[in-house]
Amino acid sequence: MSVMKRLSMIFKSKANKALDKMEDPRETLDYSYQRQLELLQKVRRGVADVATSRKRVELQINQLEGQSRKLEDQGRKALAAGREDLAREALTRRSGLQTQIADLRTQYQNLQGEEEKLTLASQRLQAKVDSFRTKKETIKATYTAAEAQTRINEAFSGISEEMGDVGLAIQRAEDKTAQMQARAGAIDELLASGALDDFTGPRDDIQAELDRMGANNDVELELQKMKAELGQGPRPQDAIEAGQPGQQAQPQQQTQQYNRPGEGQ
Repeated sequence: MSVMKRLSMIFKSKANKALDKMEDPRETLDYSYQRQLELLQKVRRGVADVATSRKRVELQINQLEGQSRKLEDQGRKALAAGREDLAREALTRRSGLQTQIADLRTQYQNLQGEEEKLTLASQRLQAKVDSFRTKKETIKATYTAAEAQTRINEAFSGISEEMGDVGLAIQRAEDKTAQMQARAGAIDELLASGALDDFTGPRDDIQAELDRMGANNDVELELQKMKAELGQGPRPQDAIEAGQPGQQAQPQQQTQQYNRPGEGQ
């Protein structure tokens, strides 16, 4: 296949696709119905023309038949008056009229047959046009309903996609909120443990030092307890009493006798 043929096919296919998008079936059906009405009107006009011609031929036949009767009557009168030559002339003319009348009758019958055919065709076409009109309205109503349903479906599809995006945004927001809550909880724990200083509130140096000393005493008590359990030191209560001011244990006095110089010797 040559390049030009391929380009032509591509162009035609794209043009056809574009026309399909632009075409509205309802407008096409209305146009087709209008064309059928125009054709029906032409057929009816043709029936009327044939009927007019038939009527004109009928009038001509009646006129010629009147002339023929007149000539016949004139021939009788001329023959009664002894004018055979005049009677022969009247009958000769009458004979010519009879020939014309016969031709007109044949034409009349042909026109009458054509009129009947066109009348039947007009009736059939009228029935088809009426049927097409009913079908057209049905298709238009169905198409309109389908178009509305398609728009609704597209709207729901758009809403679904939008809700999907919203769901992702909500999920991200919830995850970020959870992370922030976790960080806030960790900071609270650090502040409570004293690992971080809370600079947002008033500082009390004395209380902070007392808290630190209390924490150290707790550690010392725990350490003494462990030593007592292992038999490596006094009980924690003894350690507490030993560490209290004014309650220090007095060293035991050992009674030793010292010999003064000159005594006991």
